[in-house]
Amino acid sequence: MKCDLCFHQCELTEGKTGFCKARGMRDGKIVSLNYGCMTSLALDPIEKKPLAQFHSGSSILSIGSFGCNFHCDFCQNAIISQENHVEYEKLTPEEVVNLALRLADEQGNIGIAYTYNEPLIGYEFIYDCAKLAHAHGLKNVLVTNGAITSKYLMDLLPYIDAMNIDLKAFTSGFYEKIGGNLELVKENIILCSAYTHVELTTLIIPGRNDGEEEMQQMTKWIASISKDIPLHISRYFPRYHCHIPPTDVDQIEHLCHIARMNLNYVYKGNC
Repeated sequence: MKCDLCFHQCELTEGKTGFCKARGMRDGKIVSLNYGCMTSLALDPIEKKPLAQFHSGSSILSIGSFGCNFHCDFCQNAIISQENHVEYEKLTPEEVVNLALRLADEQGNIGIAYTYNEPLIGYEFIYDCAKLAHAHGLKNVLVTNGAITSKYLMDLLPYIDAMNIDLKAFTSGFYEKIGGNLELVKENIILCSAYTHVELTTLIIPGRNDGEEEMQQMTKWIASISKDIPLHISRYFPRYHCHIPPTDVDQIEHLCHIARMNLNYVYKGNC
């Protein structure tokens, strides 16, 4: 059977698991293997997502599971996104929402952020949580690589209040090396920006996506959707299998300057 949740379109047989390590064929059906499996859970500042223009100064319950449909050698959360065996705690959507509601009463939590690993490969759990949270007046935030099949995204968007989408680079070659699909991400950025609050993040890796021309092309394309879409330009640090030295702070400043020629809201991160 084919898993059509993302662009990989994995062909699965009984007992096999897809590219993402979180979906597989069991008892003749394609199922989410990470449904309710929480590897990470924290009350974070909303700015950490990062979201600069959505309920600034608030806190949000952030949850993560395991697996990812990209294989980035520079992954910042590789233990939960790239490894095969991780520790987790099983929670139901009701338990997650009840925790979010309790934290709303005790610490001003505004909702739930689905983050840390790639949340959308656990689509069924995200959908169930988001729908229930929405019914209780909680905000739903997605932090995602944006590489889900658009038809699934359309079903989820009515329950999503804000998103931060990684636009990892603006060349197909970069995306091919990490097992991604630039055109699908671009399609979903356009789609999501029409329905909900969207901010974008680009992690700048020396020698890979730090060119002036690429930043010009990327920000002109973003501006063609809206000049008001916030862009976070973040500094890279060595992680996982990538040992390139950290991005120079001056280069981040320079790329922010270029981005501001096309966009109204540009933020630097990790500096």
